[in-house]
Amino acid sequence: MNDLKIGEGTQVSLHFALRLEDGQPVDSTFEREPAQLTIGDGNLPEAFENCIHGLKAGDKESFTLPPEKAFGQHNPSNIQMLSRSDFSNLDELEVGMILGFTDKGGNELPGVIAEIDERQVKVDFNHPLAGRTLTFDVEILDVAPASVQ
Repeated sequence: MNDLKIGEGTQVSLHFALRLEDGQPVDSTFEREPAQLTIGDGNLPEAFENCIHGLKAGDKESFTLPPEKAFGQHNPSNIQMLSRSDFSNLDELEVGMILGFTDKGGNELPGVIAEIDERQVKVDFNHPLAGRTLTFDVEILDVAPASVQ
């Protein structure tokens, strides 16, 4: 085991668990292959990266992140009412479905079907974990200099 600390430009192998404030699990790698990531590559949200900066192989930590440090507060303006006819190409439409939409800039944007009536469909474009306080448990397995691609 080396003493290299996690920082910009390091490759990290870790196990993590993400839990809601009531302890309900959201995601975990503890029962499967560990996650591999390069610090600073944008694959891990910045607040989660900041939590593990300075840790080294063998460290186990738990962090509680309020919504503004995790996936943001729930924003009512991210809920849109769309015409039911916009979904005529779907055979089945159900509350809770996650569908891909394209924004004006051509970017893919997931939306959760929140309500359906005869004329309209309410779509929530907030991140599913927006507004939630999360607990982030980590076990650092290995830290190495990131390889140059």
